[in-house]
Order: sequence, then structure tokens, then C-alpha cells
Amino acid sequence: MTFLKKLLLIVINNHMKKKDLLLLLLCVFVTEFAGFIGSIYNITSLTTWYRVLQKSPLNPPDWVFAPVWIILFLLMGVSLFMVIRAGHRKFFGPSRLFHPALIAFFIQLILNIFWTFIFFYLRSPFSAFIEILFLIAAIIVTMYYFYRLKPAAAYLLIPYLVWVIFAGYLNLSFYLLNS
Repeated sequence: MTFLKKLLLIVINNHMKKKDLLLLLLCVFVTEFAGFIGSIYNITSLTTWYRVLQKSPLNPPDWVFAPVWIILFLLMGVSLFMVIRAGHRKFFGPSRLFHPALIAFFIQLILNIFWTFIFFYLRSPFSAFIEILFLIAAIIVTMYYFYRLKPAAAYLLIPYLVWVIFAGYLNLSFYLLNS
């Protein structure tokens, strides 16, 4: 948790004024809420279908997933905040990157929720694997636009990209081991 405290202190001290605290909280809320919506779809499958799946030897223990996702959604919220702060100043200026950055961000957020729906609710590892490839691409596009507006915001998404690539591997292994 020290890392998260340091990250938030850096963001608060270096990237925002007190009046922006509400915006930061809103951005984090939006991303964490997306994670909550996604988790609704896995409630019935975690104790039944998922438990009996053959898993890769690299599959982490079940308890790892919730804290990792909470942290990743937090990082996504801070990243979104940084882009909004950087981009809104350019909104009426020459920057044409602000809207595409926000669109890319929300597309990847929707794809993230949709993956959980496909994998856990529809119980379709193959379809979820195809979907996660689109999610990876959407994260990369988001990072590209975020980097152009605020490089630090793109860097905050690196752990998310790495985790989703790893999730793609796990997803593919579920399909191969259980078909």
C-alpha cells in the first residue's frame, strides 16, 4: 500500500490543485465502478464453473485477482484524471487528441466489462479470448493518445496492459485445457 500512498501524494502535490480533488475522486469512482459492474457477472460462476476448470500452472491463487484489479482500476482512474487535467486546457486549443483519448479510454473500459460478461456469464473462454485481443489493442490505443497528452498518464497504464496480456494467456489456457 505504500506505493499507492506515494502515487496519490505525487498526483496530489504535483498535478492538481485542491479544487481538482473532486475530479480525481470522480475519475477513480468511474473506473472502480466499471470494475464493480464487471464483477457482477462473475459472482455465480466463481464458485461453480470457474472452480472446476483446468488451470494453467501460472494461474495465480483466486484471492490475488480482486486486489490486483482494484489497484489497476485505481491507476486507470488516476491516469484518466491526468489526461482530463492536461486535455481540458487544450480542449479549445489546437489539440485534437483530447476527444480521441477519452473515446479510446471508455472503449477499453467497456471492453474490460464485456470480457467479464463473456468469460464468466456466458462461460465462453474462446469468445472471451478473441475479445481480450480487442481489449489489448484498445489499451494500446488509449496509451498512445494518453502519452501524447500526458506521458505519465500512459505510464500508469503499463501495469494494466501487462496484466491484461497475462490474462489473455490465462484465458487461452482455459480454452485449450478445457475444450
